[in-house]
Amino acid sequence: MRRRALLAATAALTIAGVVVPTTAAAAKPPPGSDGKVQSSAADPAQRAAAAADQAVASGLDKLGLSPSETYKRTAVTAGAGMYAVTYERAYKGLPVVGGDAVVVTDANGRVRDTAAATAATPQGVPTTPTVSAETATETAKTRLDRADDSAAPRLVVLTWGDKPRLAWEALVSGILQGNPSKQHVFVDATTGEIADSYDEVKAGTGNGYYYGTVTINTSGSGSSYSMTDSTRSGLRCGGQNGSAYTGPDDVWGNGSGTNLETACVDALYSVQREWDMLGSWLGRNGINGSGGGFPTRVGLNAVNAYWNGSYTNFGHSQDNARQATPIDVVAHEFGHAIFQTTPGGAGSGNENGGLNESTGDIFGSLTEAYANNPNDPPDYQVGEEVNLVGQGPIRYMYNPSLAGDPNCYSSSIPSTEVHAAAGPLNHWFYLLSEGSAPGGGKPNSPICSGGPSSVTGIGIQKAGKIFMGALQRKTSTWRYTNVRVASLAAAVQLYGASSPECAATKAAWNAVSVPAQSGEASCSSSTNDFSMSLSPTGGTVAPGSATTTTVGTTTTAGSAQTVSLSASGLPSGATASFSPSSVTSGGSATLTISTGSSTPSGTYTVTVTGTGPGATHTAAYTLTVSGSPGGRTFTNGTDYTVNDLTTIQSPITSTATGTAVSPVQVSVTMSHTCAEDLRIRLRGPNGTFYTIDTSGGSSCTSYGTRSYSVPVTQAAAGQWILEVSDQYLQDTGFLDSWTITV
Repeated sequence: MRRRALLAATAALTIAGVVVPTTAAAAKPPPGSDGKVQSSAADPAQRAAAAADQAVASGLDKLGLSPSETYKRTAVTAGAGMYAVTYERAYKGLPVVGGDAVVVTDANGRVRDTAAATAATPQGVPTTPTVSAETATETAKTRLDRADDSAAPRLVVLTWGDKPRLAWEALVSGILQGNPSKQHVFVDATTGEIADSYDEVKAGTGNGYYYGTVTINTSGSGSSYSMTDSTRSGLRCGGQNGSAYTGPDDVWGNGSGTNLETACVDALYSVQREWDMLGSWLGRNGINGSGGGFPTRVGLNAVNAYWNGSYTNFGHSQDNARQATPIDVVAHEFGHAIFQTTPGGAGSGNENGGLNESTGDIFGSLTEAYANNPNDPPDYQVGEEVNLVGQGPIRYMYNPSLAGDPNCYSSSIPSTEVHAAAGPLNHWFYLLSEGSAPGGGKPNSPICSGGPSSVTGIGIQKAGKIFMGALQRKTSTWRYTNVRVASLAAAVQLYGASSPECAATKAAWNAVSVPAQSGEASCSSSTNDFSMSLSPTGGTVAPGSATTTTVGTTTTAGSAQTVSLSASGLPSGATASFSPSSVTSGGSATLTISTGSSTPSGTYTVTVTGTGPGATHTAAYTLTVSGSPGGRTFTNGTDYTVNDLTTIQSPITSTATGTAVSPVQVSVTMSHTCAEDLRIRLRGPNGTFYTIDTSGGSSCTSYGTRSYSVPVTQAAAGQWILEVSDQYLQDTGFLDSWTITV
């Protein structure tokens, strides 16, 4: 007899008589493939993309690039009340693995945070391989015990590991140590050695089948039905061939622990609860954040369950009495899908893998709490229902050491097996949710040496929002310290810098021994913050010329603050000045970058820094120096346009006596037609202007050739520039420069 699973194919989903809210609308993806934003003031996703693109163009904070690199926007995803706009980095046109970035904005298009993978800049990496793609694929297959399939590799710049290198990224599938494996293998494109790899298959644990009579969404009508969710794109369940189970009516399963159709009832019920939890509690649209999900397979002939990068697969308990499809296991495997489809994707290394495993455990506990099914009460144990190998739960989030996993972060985590490396993050999540001594029948949780005396929990829903906000800031090089910084930023974003939630987030990290990081949120009521932008973000000048940009600031947290501006990374002979030199956040200043006649041609990244009492931010200006400075003579309108000037009759001369602080006499003879409109100035190495002449008389025809000279007191050694401009027409020409050596 089949167990009833759906009362009507299009009926509203109900759980214990409670109407579950529909999921949030999907954030529109950016139109087109060129990364440009089509303006739409009413669309927060478009506003988020436009603001993020501007932040990337400005090289804001961690987003600076070398001249050989570019960013391409790949996605805009809503979640935790914010938008995560993700980018892929390229070096000379090649994708940079480990070069991803994310910009977090609010619905009004204000930049709230940035994160970039901490990989090294791949300067000097060759872009032409000496190892063929075919050879790389064959090398990649050696990672498996049995290779069943492979895809054509792509050429990338790999920045994970000890050094950046050109590599082939090959995708090979097959069997490794008796289990399915889908390996991304990076083969050095110059030496042929395997540089790094990671497996999309994330093995998990199993749980039972017993949730009683439940309502699930399927599809079909009449006498033809399918275990395909008609309301949640991508969700379906079936056997090992990948096809959804079908039947003549809309009732499914028989309640047996060995019946695979029953296993699909449990699996669909579980992932549908996870989907609803993501939308109702965390503001995420579907498993992938864009309104989509992934298929499920049951009947795996293994004491195991896993996510393989495109679907979940569930086996059975060791005694073969139960299928591995309870809520916490199903939600755990789909938690891997969430980790993969949040910014940064799935990274490499055991520490990153541990964060991935813990993410699955966290979403398992969140989904259990949301479903609140009396047959499987919410707890912080993993796999307790399935009793996979007859030894009870696989992991204990409130005290990982009960299963032999570390409670506390240490330098050994990067070399710890991935499921065990999940321990400190699982422990942190429990402390943040429930506290160290929660009461109400929930277990106490130990605090690591050096931590606070106690931690007060904020509830699992708030903890889930903070963790989801952290995931929105994830990059491919994520480690525990990155999660700490990202979760504190999320807590400030969601609840404020002086909130109990922010304080609890910090206390929970301290309680599991993840150290404080430079620049992390202080969780203090005195925290103020601002953002910076540049417009334009770059310019091209000839040596001896100047370029300007507007430095904009916006208050993003707390009160407005005074921001002092500075610039670094200038090429030889160039100077920078700000007008004004400091602004109140919300205001703007003009940055002028002046190059000298001897400034070498090239492209330079100038870092603009804004420093306030509550925060410091940076933005990048790309300065391109190209061409040659003007000579001592020129033809009006050819080299520079100064209407009243015709020629310089004699070279600029200067005399210097004594020391560098002695006066210098500078002389020049030139011809012009209207002296009263002409302004002649000297600009010293420190940016100081000395006026030679601003008015030659009352008649434009009274003056032809004329000699000018000016004493410059306390002259500095270095490059001096002569500038002539037409005051009436606002015309400026750089005429010459020379070096005073004293």
